[in-house]
Amino acid sequence: MHFRILFLILMIFDVAVAHENEFLNSYFWSNQPQNEIELENDCQTFILDTKRILLKEYEHAFNPGIVRFKDLLILSFRIIPNPLLTFNSQIGFVLLDEDFNPKTKPQIIDTQDPSSIVPSRAEDGRLIVIGEKLFLVYSDNKDDYISKGGFRVYISEIDYRNDQFVVVHTDCLKEFEGANPYLREKNWVPFDYHGNMMLAYSLIPHTIFQHLPKTNKCETIASTEPKINWDFGELRGGTPAVLDGDQYISFFHSSIDLLSVYSNKRCIAHYFMGAYTFSSTPPFKINKISPRPIVGKGFYKGVYYKHYWKSVRCVFPCGILVEEPFIYVSYGRQDHEMWIVKINKQELLDSLVDCQD
Repeated sequence: MHFRILFLILMIFDVAVAHENEFLNSYFWSNQPQNEIELENDCQTFILDTKRILLKEYEHAFNPGIVRFKDLLILSFRIIPNPLLTFNSQIGFVLLDEDFNPKTKPQIIDTQDPSSIVPSRAEDGRLIVIGEKLFLVYSDNKDDYISKGGFRVYISEIDYRNDQFVVVHTDCLKEFEGANPYLREKNWVPFDYHGNMMLAYSLIPHTIFQHLPKTNKCETIASTEPKINWDFGELRGGTPAVLDGDQYISFFHSSIDLLSVYSNKRCIAHYFMGAYTFSSTPPFKINKISPRPIVGKGFYKGVYYKHYWKSVRCVFPCGILVEEPFIYVSYGRQDHEMWIVKINKQELLDSLVDCQD
């Protein structure tokens, strides 16, 4: 009983601090002279279409991953079961048809140990096929209390049997070069390299780990220092990377605080998406990158939701399909919606600029 009371106090404290920081930020910026920025005036022509994926059972599901596995088109998603307990988070799965419409009843998967009394805090799953197996890469805090360092990256092998998704095995990635018990780990970029699970730990430097299957360990494979000009915040992982010819393609995200025509007269966090390519062999150097954020009509315009943790205008890429001549990216919007954007692949690649080490 005492443990649960302490747990609730710590949770309320963290939420209160987050809201206080948002209030102070809003107060500071409201007294500064700024112009409202219009983000959707200059959308790229390679964006062909967008479509919302809506689950009637979970209207506010967000941050979807997507993958083809055997003959299935699978979507993962994230939900906040109780908006008053914003650290509690679950991941679910649903099958889609070829028009990206749900065709099965969504299923919330159990990522916790059955003996644990700690609620699920699983966040932002990425789906990837390695060899003949399906994996979910996500962040979670399975400790008794909430802390930044409690969040680690997990890899779960997923099976689909008897019309149900089942967690076969899970590894918590704790042992790797530079591991910091006080740093929140998330947004690692998984990719398949000759049947091995590789993970880009960061983009600058572009540090690549190899996961040692059925262990908590990763080995450092390579690290390079790309020279990238990007004025929209720190580059962080987004979608898995997919092999396309002699290079991998992936989409990253970043964020900065600004005042836009979509931010309800407040300076708040705006999340942006970009694309990049890197070499298909070690040391996996980043070769090209978007010179500016990828923006489509409706990325930021729309409902101004009451947010779970702080106010955001958010485009958050989580999944990628490369299907000639198109690329489809699944992304979360405003932490409350799931979308697919259809992109002309060659026009996107032509828009990227060179990076140098």
